[in-house]
Amino acid sequence: MTYKETLEYLYTRLPMYQRVGKKAYKADLTNTITLMEHLDNPHKKFKSVHIAGTNGKGTSAHGIAAILQTAGYKVGLYTSPHLKKFTERIKISGIEVSKEFVIDFVGRIKSIIEDIQPSFFEITVAMAFDYFQREQVDIAVIETGLGGRLDSTNVITPEVCLITNIGYDHMDMLGDTLEKIAAEKAGIIKKHVPVVIGETLPETEPIFKQISENNEAVLIKAGKSNIKPQGMVPDYFLKNLGGIESVINELIRLGWDVSSNHMSAGIENINELTGLKGRLQIIEKDPLLIADVSHNADGLNILLKQVADICQNNFHLIFGTVKDKDLKSIFSIIPKDAKIYWTQSNVPRTLPVEELAIQGVMNGIEAKCFKNVNEAIQEAKVQAHPDDLILVTGSTFVVAEVDGL
Repeated sequence: MTYKETLEYLYTRLPMYQRVGKKAYKADLTNTITLMEHLDNPHKKFKSVHIAGTNGKGTSAHGIAAILQTAGYKVGLYTSPHLKKFTERIKISGIEVSKEFVIDFVGRIKSIIEDIQPSFFEITVAMAFDYFQREQVDIAVIETGLGGRLDSTNVITPEVCLITNIGYDHMDMLGDTLEKIAAEKAGIIKKHVPVVIGETLPETEPIFKQISENNEAVLIKAGKSNIKPQGMVPDYFLKNLGGIESVINELIRLGWDVSSNHMSAGIENINELTGLKGRLQIIEKDPLLIADVSHNADGLNILLKQVADICQNNFHLIFGTVKDKDLKSIFSIIPKDAKIYWTQSNVPRTLPVEELAIQGVMNGIEAKCFKNVNEAIQEAKVQAHPDDLILVTGSTFVVAEVDGL
């Protein structure tokens, strides 16, 4: 198959959570274990850091990878979902996996794909682990896709685990209380493997403590970070620096050679080192156009507060989301003086803009509707003054469709 045919095969034959939602979620590790055995267990042949959490796990993964790259290590990075290209999910020292490897990998395991019918995510995890093993990375930073306990990535035994925070998201799969969600995320904790907790809440702290004790794993609460990055970075990223630094300090304790200078330089150059996109990313100026992939109430609340501080004049919010989000919580934090533009993405899981508009009216929010995010951006630019601010957010998939990202 060509690369295009290979991707079409993966997208159309295998259920993909980002596109179809809950029915793509496999609530066990059977397929992943079968794939690992078929590939001679590549996940046992490289060292790793494992990251779970409701918000901040992607930025934390990129931050840890950037620091380790700056320290001179060959670093694998597995994150999801991608924004523009499939190959963004799998990188080594900032370089995306080649199209040739993707074609070769799918060809090598096509027979077992046909046999066990794994999900899209299960295949991409297996692809990443096979790639990291073949390329002999020094260490790989692995972000969970959803939850932790039953996530396909949860076959590794890492050097250290990180749980960034716990919030209300994916409640239809992970549970409807913070305690239940925390228990799922804490499922990445392994026997005798230290775990860093980026943020604790009264509801979640006892869960982390109990699961850590059950696994005889040292529990480390992240403190305030000493890393002081320059330039405009998201406030939610600053919030994650304590967890990032604690993970690096734990790696240093285990013998990895990383200095404080590596930490500062890694974070300051995170975009260039890792290709991180869609986090308070400036697309244009005059008016200032920013795109950010925050997609639940907790993340959006932090983002909107920061944008309010940045905004010098009028605020234009272009917002689209997917079907399983808590809209009432999100609507409650949208600034009342913002000019709103509803939009949607092209994935099947998107919330149609007509439904978003109806829900908005029910919550006292009037807005113009656009089927395409770039049409919404053009309208906002017509309406905006040069010193206004336009923010595109609410969904990774909406942000992914922004021209010029």
